[in-house]
Amino acid sequence: MKIKSVVFDAYGTLFDVNSAAEKCKDKIGDRWEEFANFWRTTQLEYTWLRSLMKRHRNFWEITEDSLDKSMKIFNIDKSMRNELLNLYKILSPYPEVKQVLNNLKKRKFKLAILSNGTPALLRELVTSNGLNNFFDDLFSIEEVKVYKPHSKVYEIPVKKYDLKADEIFFLSANTWDVSGGGNYGYNSIWVNRNKSVFDILDYKPKNEINNLSQLLDIV
Repeated sequence: MKIKSVVFDAYGTLFDVNSAAEKCKDKIGDRWEEFANFWRTTQLEYTWLRSLMKRHRNFWEITEDSLDKSMKIFNIDKSMRNELLNLYKILSPYPEVKQVLNNLKKRKFKLAILSNGTPALLRELVTSNGLNNFFDDLFSIEEVKVYKPHSKVYEIPVKKYDLKADEIFFLSANTWDVSGGGNYGYNSIWVNRNKSVFDILDYKPKNEINNLSQLLDIV
């Protein structure tokens, strides 16, 4: 099956979710990375719980809620809240992202982001990092009001592009996201940035890479 579209997860795949805390590490202290990981884990837990309970709140509200909990747990000065939130809106992309997107665009693939983020968050992320001209679409779960890895999310690009799921490469650094996309039928690729062991039972990604540059050897 010929691949016609390449769809990326945003957070952790294209953009470094720890970069907001890293930019404030002098203020946060030696535990800044532990704090950043806790914020991210709490954020994801809130998305899954809200999906299961059918009590939807958008991703920005969840990001605020999870930050409030994380700051309390790590005893971080409340005056840093707005600074961390503003930095989260403009998370740094990984170093290879722009070059890879430029190469894929030249090859005429339809490129998109499929993310838990709100439409406004995604627009600000790509615009602030000079990536807005690469993407044909920025797909948000707000279209279906349920978070990944629900199958309704992965259906969004299929419907928009009138493609079969296996005509799409889907890339994510998150194992649960790769599993969700693969279960739906995508050609899922795990971006294993930390050289970890895949930990989702009964599913293995069709491909595994350590950074996005290696995608160019596959497409």
